[in-house]
Amino acid sequence: MAGNVYFAGMIGSGKTTLGRRVSELLGRGFVDLDEEMDTRLGYSFHKLVKEQGWLAFRELEYVICKEFARLRSAIVCLGGGTVRYEWNLDALAESGHVILLEVSLDELVRRVTAAERPRVNPGTDLAGDVRMIWSTHKDKYYRAADLVYRAEGKRVEEETVELACLISERGW
Repeated sequence: MAGNVYFAGMIGSGKTTLGRRVSELLGRGFVDLDEEMDTRLGYSFHKLVKEQGWLAFRELEYVICKEFARLRSAIVCLGGGTVRYEWNLDALAESGHVILLEVSLDELVRRVTAAERPRVNPGTDLAGDVRMIWSTHKDKYYRAADLVYRAEGKRVEEETVELACLISERGW
């Protein structure tokens, strides 16, 4: 049985959109870390971050990663920062493969401009936050990846088919 496929990338990289579509195309289960967190909390994880801080968020994220690692053959969308933390990668180790969805910073900023998300770097606007996260942590994203896929410049339908083919060709 194939392992899980973990979609990783920055906020706005298309993890949920592409992950959900790829899972449908391949007939595999789908889970999304942010959605799972909201379901467990009974409210948006944004509220958790605002009221209890990023540490509470990261602790819950880790618990969910450990549970996701027990799934089989699922398409799993990680949070935008999940792969920046070694404990999450340790929890997911040997349970599947990570696909990094790579998108230019300008495109990420364009995609997330309307989103009201908690800032990792307080005092920054969303664009500044995205740029700062990437410049500080891009090596962690690439190190976590078994495959890097450029998720920009094509129609979502085309990207979905390409990703499904790449997953199938590798036996993931």
